[in-house]
Amino acid sequence: MRNKFKLLVAMAAVAALALTGCAASGGGEAEDKPFKVIAFTSGNQTPVGAWWVKAVTAKAEELGWELTMIQGDFDFQKMNPAVESAIAQGADAIFDGYTDYASISSITAAAADAGIPIFAMDSGVEPTDAFAINVTTDQQGIVDSTVEALSTQLGGLKGKNIMVIGHDPHAGIRERSGLAFDAFKAAGANLAGGEIQQVQSPATGRTEALALVADYLAANPNGLDAVWVGWDDAALGASKAITEAGSSAKVTGVDATSEAIAEIQAEGAFLATIEQPWPSILETVIGYMLEFQKTGSLPSSNFETVGTTLVDKVNAAKITPSDKL
Repeated sequence: MRNKFKLLVAMAAVAALALTGCAASGGGEAEDKPFKVIAFTSGNQTPVGAWWVKAVTAKAEELGWELTMIQGDFDFQKMNPAVESAIAQGADAIFDGYTDYASISSITAAAADAGIPIFAMDSGVEPTDAFAINVTTDQQGIVDSTVEALSTQLGGLKGKNIMVIGHDPHAGIRERSGLAFDAFKAAGANLAGGEIQQVQSPATGRTEALALVADYLAANPNGLDAVWVGWDDAALGASKAITEAGSSAKVTGVDATSEAIAEIQAEGAFLATIEQPWPSILETVIGYMLEFQKTGSLPSSNFETVGTTLVDKVNAAKITPSDKL
């Protein structure tokens, strides 16, 4: 009888340990079950998007996550169903990189139905309940520093002729281009064309921006003091047009690419760009995901912005280009 009692006690102890193991791994997962993550980006063909794919893949391997990486190639008709299919197979968390939530409503709906939180970086410029967290850069800060750089270079903005080039389908570029246009208007500048000049496709942004600026200067010789551009590739086109026209106008961009930094150091038309701290933003989002993995806790706020760095001739040599991350 005594031996039978000892056996029952031992079996109860084993069961208790098994239950303890399940409860100890935050989020209700067993300790030996890998944390399953679906990661996706529509912008993997850009330098920063390509870096993100590699960085997330390496981080998942380091942390022992089971990762499904989906690369969208700017094709939402291909990407969204692929992500939704992965969601249907089950996951613990989803990681969205550089894809505006407005373009992935079917994904966010599928994730909500499955009860899987989405963690994101640079995926829109305003809070949304579609994400557990979205960490991005401060668009107003980007505008403030680039507009100030141009104001300093030009000796003020009042009466200066300035072109603003944007691309509305990209949420960040749309937001900062609108803010820049308003800032120049408030400062008394004359806005070339009376509105934001739109590039139609990121793939042809450099060529389109070159044509916009070249055509304007052909019709208005020496009619530009500056061109504010929402991203570096298009800014490089604007810079080339200015140089070829023999204009003294200055250009600012955003992204801190190798070519932009080289032109800034050459002290030609390209005056300044913006470094966005993507590696530290990635670490911040990964930190939130780890906390969820361990405890099941989600961030208290679903939106965060971080500061950026103006890159000019003073600090250009110290900056790691975004395409060299």
